[in-house]
Formats: sequence, structure tokens, C-alpha cells
Amino acid sequence: MTGGSEFETLIYATDGAVATVTLNRPERLNTIVPPMPDELEAAVHRAVADESVKVIVLRGAGRAFCAGFDFGGGFHHWDDALTTEGEWDPGKDFVMATAPSVGPVPKFMSMWRSPKPVIAQVHGWCVGGGSDMALCADLVVASEDARIGTPYSRMWGAYLSGMWLYRLGLTRAKEYALTGKPLSGREAADIGLINEAVPFASLEETVRALAERLASIPLSQLSAMKLVVNQAYENMGLASTQTLGPILDGLMRNTPDAKRFIELAEREGARVRAMHRPVRGTDDRGRAYSADDLYVREVAVCRRIRRARFRSGRQS
Repeated sequence: MTGGSEFETLIYATDGAVATVTLNRPERLNTIVPPMPDELEAAVHRAVADESVKVIVLRGAGRAFCAGFDFGGGFHHWDDALTTEGEWDPGKDFVMATAPSVGPVPKFMSMWRSPKPVIAQVHGWCVGGGSDMALCADLVVASEDARIGTPYSRMWGAYLSGMWLYRLGLTRAKEYALTGKPLSGREAADIGLINEAVPFASLEETVRALAERLASIPLSQLSAMKLVVNQAYENMGLASTQTLGPILDGLMRNTPDAKRFIELAEREGARVRAMHRPVRGTDDRGRAYSADDLYVREVAVCRRIRRARFRSGRQS
């Protein structure tokens, strides 16, 4: 396998007809910070330009695929693009979110626009913006115990790429949009959100076999079939959904409830700790926990916010 080390947040390598892009922030569960979206797009463009490459695989280093956007310290990685003089700037936010040259979602969509098929190889956490990223790939194969979800459905965000909606259909899309409940890799495959779930031990082998099977097909044929499917979904309004979603996401990150949520999470670490835990294990007191803690702890934070609002109302 050959590759380069010029990227900060990912590793690009090729092996025969397969290019592999590995998100490489394992100490932070590959959470998204600048310049990861730019580098992802650049890596996809490199694979597209390489005549020897026919298939692209996207995966994550360490114990997670991607645990979403890194909002450690209150999302300050993105201050230059989202704030003016220390305050949220809605004008900057919507431009940053939707402009093809700077927005994360348009960068993720480089996988959709690539004429070469992209396979997302998912394990561990695949939540929030990480799930939006994975679902921009053409095919998604996950470990059965992966955890896939959109915590922002309950607080502090909105669907970004719209891929949850288009992959699930109306009935399931409403269910997961309104509840934000997480899915295992096995459950995600069963409801059609992703293509396949396999035991973690066979994940890499399964993805490699799939990539090689695709690589045995003429590239022009792969590109034609991908284009006609993409065009059908673009005709359904995909572009307008991807404009509205990030704008709503910016608004939902700055409601009074959202600001209380982040203040509490920063102070007590509830959501941050939950998102940066392995799928299952024991804490420092020897107590067992699982990925469902992500859901439980977020609900607990929301309840504390509601209680604080109630007490504030009674005192006023």
C-alpha cells in the first residue's frame, strides 16, 4: 500500500485499484475539526484524478469512525467562520454552512459527486456530523456493534446532509428525526439506513472484498450507474434540503435551550464524556456502561435544563 503523510487529519493510501481515506484523529474519536472537511474533499479529488483507482474506501482510525463535530470548548474550532467579535454571526454561519468552497456538507458531498464509488467502513461511534459524512458515501458497511445516530435531533442541531431522510423514507425518517434514538450497526442495516452489518472481526475483510468486486467492473459502467441514481435523488430536491438543513442547524445551535445545554455540558461534561467513551466498557469506578449512555445522559442534561427553567420562572 502506498500513501502520503501531507494531511493533518487523515491518511490517504492506495492499494491496487482501491484508495483508502482514513480519518486520523483517534485520540478524539476522529471528531471533525478544520481542516478535515477540506482534506476529505482533497483526498477524494486525488482518488478521482488517479487513473489507477476505481473505488474509494472511507474509514476511521482507532475505536471509532467519527463521533461528529468536535465542540470541545463550545465549538471554538469554528469561531473564525461563525462569529464576529466573539458573538455568533448568523450571516457568517449560513455562508459557512452552505457555500461549496467552505461548507462542511459540500465537502462531504465530494464523495457523492465522485464518479468513482465510495464505501464507508463504519465501526464504533458514527454520530452527528460523522453519520452525515458516512451517509454521503455510496455504500455503507458497519460493524454490528457500531453506534449510529444523530444526538443533535434532541438538542443543538438539525439534519445536515439530508441523507438520513433519503435513505430511510418518510415513516422511519420522522421517527428518528423526532426521537434521535441511536441505532446499532445491525439495526441500521435492518431498517435500510446502511447496506450491511457484519461482526467487527470481519469488517475490513468484507469491505475489501466489496471494493475488489466493484473494481472488477469497468469504471465507466460504475460511473454511469452511480450518476443515474444520484440524479434521481437530486431531482427530489436534495440540494435544497442540504441548503435548509445547515441553516436550521445554525439556528438550533443558538437557541436559549441550546446555549444552556452547552453550558451545562461544558461544566459537567455529560455529553462530551458520553460521546468520547468506547462502545462498551467500565468507568473509573468499575461500573459497566454501553453506547446507550449517550442517549441517557443527553436526556438527563435536557431534564436538568427544564428544571432550571422551571425554577427560574417560579423565582421571577
